[in-house]
Amino acid sequence: MTYEPWEVVVVPFPFTETEDRKRRPALVLSQRSFNEGGYTVLAMITTKSEPAWPGDSVIGDLGSAGLERPCIIRWKLFTLDNQLIVRRIGQLGELDRGRAARALGSILP
Repeated sequence: MTYEPWEVVVVPFPFTETEDRKRRPALVLSQRSFNEGGYTVLAMITTKSEPAWPGDSVIGDLGSAGLERPCIIRWKLFTLDNQLIVRRIGQLGELDRGRAARALGSILP
């Protein structure tokens, strides 16, 4: 499956095929054209706001994102094989997209 930017997906952590792993939400950052190559660039989504990282971005619209608890986007970026992505659970709402894009722009040139 190929994902779109700003979609929220569930991924295994750690990113392996082992039985001992948890599932965590992540934010798709890369464009569909990149993702069609079999890999997707993602950012970590976490409930842990402390210690804060520069640019942490609060997700305000939890319903659209498919999240049940207050979460932040943490700019811990990684690339993952699309086959390891478990499923799509939502997408960032417009306000959250704008906030996330500004935060990411303040970190990367």
